[in-house]
Amino acid sequence: MDILLQQIINGLVLGSMYALVALGYTMVYGIIGLINFAHGEVLMVGALTSWSVIGLMQDAMPGAPSWLILLLAMLIACVVAATLNYSIEKIAYRPLRNAPRLAPLITAIGMSILLQTLAMIIWKPNYKSFPALLPSEPIPIGGATITPTQVLILALTAVCLAGLMWLVHATQLGRAMRATAENPRVAALMGVRPDRVISATFIIGAVLAAVAGVMWAANYGTVQHSMGFLPGLKAFTAAVFGGIGNLAGAVVGGILLGLIESIGAGYIGDLTGGVLGSHYADIFAFIVLIVVLTLRPSGLLGERVADRA
Repeated sequence: MDILLQQIINGLVLGSMYALVALGYTMVYGIIGLINFAHGEVLMVGALTSWSVIGLMQDAMPGAPSWLILLLAMLIACVVAATLNYSIEKIAYRPLRNAPRLAPLITAIGMSILLQTLAMIIWKPNYKSFPALLPSEPIPIGGATITPTQVLILALTAVCLAGLMWLVHATQLGRAMRATAENPRVAALMGVRPDRVISATFIIGAVLAAVAGVMWAANYGTVQHSMGFLPGLKAFTAAVFGGIGNLAGAVVGGILLGLIESIGAGYIGDLTGGVLGSHYADIFAFIVLIVVLTLRPSGLLGERVADRA
């Protein structure tokens, strides 16, 4: 029972990070119908930027409180990631907006590889240890434990999700985003500027990915140039699982995927008689993807095509 509780806590932490990245995929897909496969690399750039900033600040301000250093590093990482995603949209995706579906998809994959290579050149390909800025003393819950870093991850995710829901449902930008997602041409006739809305969507997605990247680095303690590929792919799986284009679906899909992966990792050894260890946990995400695409292609909360018609 203690193992199950511990795996549920780990699953909620992992799932909340997947949910933040999945929201970026689902927002962009909902508005322009593009799967931005370079989104995982935005997470990686956010994490590596924060690692560089923390190193510089620890040298420049040796007496500064660690929470302040982490906060400033996260803010700078968000700005860098937002600038990067805005540039990607403007340079790589905007000229292809009316091109056949395959062209932007291949461009996104190419952009992902380009960003990984640039990160490898700038930050070198070796693994770097991420400084432990928060207390490491675990907090007991029942028979399990949770670290202050994991508490921060859950709290930050809740704040980000609440902020995004408020933005989408209660602001002028949110109304413009919903109108552009429904019909960009009609929205443009009503005075909405689709280019500006699409750029804003990419910026919001990048900020969420950068927050997830810093939290990922703080939780696992290492960063390197290819760290964004697998979380990005799993977050895409979470977005499809929940129903791509649906914000609530991305959150539900992310958290469920994190829970499935963590609980599976805890019990996979017992289930397979010791043949597979917990390092095979990645298979669960893609088994879920195959099952969902087979049984319910629109995802858990996605609309069926007939409903739309």
